[in-house]
Amino acid sequence: MNLKQLKYFMAVAEELHFGRAAERLGIAQPPLSRQIKQFEEDIGALLFNRGRSAISLTQAGERMKARGEQILRLIADTELEVRRLGQGAEGRLRVGFVGSSTYGILPNIVKSFRAHYPQISLSLLPMNNAQLHRQLVAREIDLAFARPALKDAEFAKIRLMDEPLVLAAPDTFDAGRGDRVAPGDLEGRNVVLYPEFPRPSYADFVLEHCAAQGLDIPAACRVFAMDLQTSLSLVAIGEGVCIVPASVSTASRNGIRYLRFEPELGSTELSLNYRIDEQGVHVRNFVRIAQSVARKLV
Repeated sequence: MNLKQLKYFMAVAEELHFGRAAERLGIAQPPLSRQIKQFEEDIGALLFNRGRSAISLTQAGERMKARGEQILRLIADTELEVRRLGQGAEGRLRVGFVGSSTYGILPNIVKSFRAHYPQISLSLLPMNNAQLHRQLVAREIDLAFARPALKDAEFAKIRLMDEPLVLAAPDTFDAGRGDRVAPGDLEGRNVVLYPEFPRPSYADFVLEHCAAQGLDIPAACRVFAMDLQTSLSLVAIGEGVCIVPASVSTASRNGIRYLRFEPELGSTELSLNYRIDEQGVHVRNFVRIAQSVARKLV
């Protein structure tokens, strides 16, 4: 049985007349009769009772008509679904992100994408840079908001924004400079870093920038946490200070004050990463919206 035979059968089954069915299909009646006869032979069952003036469906023909309606409806639905997926109107998108991105541009990008593509199932998955890299390689996520950017020859990177590093300190912290702090003011203080593992990570990024400013944070002063939220909790209870992207300071938190570095300690880049060989329309649409939102905000 093939799709052409099924469509011919359905036309005759609905019309119960070979002449009208042939006209509907745009073919001559003899070829249609031969196709139906071949169809019955292939199926191994008589589908029509043929009388002198009329035809009717046999029990086998009634069952074939019912199944044929289901099959053609399924084919039509499948064509529509695949077409909508290809056009980016339906489907799913898996987006990994570092925790600090939720304070800045990420919520705006997600809001804009959902407004443009409400039928897309969007999965948002928090993880650190090492996990982002691993899951992007394994195709377990489609896009990754990373800080710093992921380094891999197979990845494309879109720089969304650069923001200065600031200090999250307990509200009792006072370096005598108002709302500013010098890198040297952290000498001898506990510095909360995240994550401890896997490495390299944002923790190494912070340590490198401190070293570039002549600030060495000895091992005894390094307090490691699993993520940004845990780090801020440790700061709030006075366990140390933490160097974070400036966007984190936009959300107030009890027990924490944010100070600008003078001179600047450096800046951190938030990037959107995806596989170079990724040709999916959903990824392209998300990247386009992310770039548009970034241009407006920055």
